[in-house]
Amino acid sequence: MVATGTVQSKIESGIATITFFHPQSNSLPGLLLRALASEIEKHGNDESVKVIVLQSEGEKAFCAGASFDELMSINSFEEGKHFFSGFALVINAIRKAPKFVIARIQGKAVGGGVGVAAAADYSIAHTSADVKLSELAVGIGPFVVGPAVERKIGTAAFASLSINATEWQSASWAREKGLYSEVHPDKTLLDEAVQKLAMRLSKSSPEAMKQLKEILWKGTSDWDTLLSARAEVSGTLVLSEYTKKAISSFKQGAR
Repeated sequence: MVATGTVQSKIESGIATITFFHPQSNSLPGLLLRALASEIEKHGNDESVKVIVLQSEGEKAFCAGASFDELMSINSFEEGKHFFSGFALVINAIRKAPKFVIARIQGKAVGGGVGVAAAADYSIAHTSADVKLSELAVGIGPFVVGPAVERKIGTAAFASLSINATEWQSASWAREKGLYSEVHPDKTLLDEAVQKLAMRLSKSSPEAMKQLKEILWKGTSDWDTLLSARAEVSGTLVLSEYTKKAISSFKQGAR
């Protein structure tokens, strides 16, 4: 149990399944982000694990992104940077894991949730898994997750998603742009596809997969520094009066 959420994992047949949960649409407060990054790193370094499956609980949202309650409580640059650094830790843990990470995306992904889906090496989604980068609408911007999203879908699509921050894009759009590798029409088929790929990879050459992952992530060796700098940008913007009012207004409208 982490705060009011959880991060749990299990290993079976060389497949490590990491599951996160938060009652607010699987949003990610800072402690949950760090717990998630720690689990990914742990299983990445476990020789008995051949492949990692990352998923969230429930049948609705995959991940609502940053916890608005926590964003509202940030009162200093240090607190802001520390919070946004949590997303950097998760993305870099996926990037550095010497094995493939498959993401199971069963529902909508917002903000940081899109970043997690983009950072995964292979994302398999349900048709309900619409995406939105809502950060600009509350005065921040998808700075920390941006490199992962842009790497996966390209600059033009990333710009479109970032600028049109209040509009959802469909799972089929995400598939066309390369964010999702597969999209399935029901949850049974989604689970079958995740399990089939994970089982196949669990029997593949660990060294070959490690070498292929290094090739696929070529050019990202500076991301520890880059994402830390991006967290500083977000940590500054979250303190603005505009952002405080925008988040407060959003929360009131959601009630």
